[in-house]
Amino acid sequence: MRILLVGAGGVGTAFARIAARRRFADLVIADYDLGRAQRAAAARDGYEAVQLDARDEPGVTELLAQRHCDVLMNAADPRFVMPLFRAALAAGTHYLDMAMSLSQPHPDAPYQLTGVKLGD
Repeated sequence: MRILLVGAGGVGTAFARIAARRRFADLVIADYDLGRAQRAAAARDGYEAVQLDARDEPGVTELLAQRHCDVLMNAADPRFVMPLFRAALAAGTHYLDMAMSLSQPHPDAPYQLTGVKLGD
């Protein structure tokens, strides 16, 4: 299985290190900061690091296809949930997220009530 891991901060790097110990998948690790992606990819020989802007839906869709990824694992800031989700959907790729976020806030009480969640 090949996973595009988007986000190489603390959460993404931890995911890469755990995956390296279990060897269940090959990772393509993407981050806006290429150096950070490279540091996370150092968890295991064969992991690939790439620079990627998570807001760039067409770019993410293209990367998923180019690298033949089976899954997009989102470890990025919740602001990027929807562009990454839509890119995975466009690419026909499975989508996993480290933390669901509201896709659409509640129209009348966005800070008190839950709107439509991505998982809904």
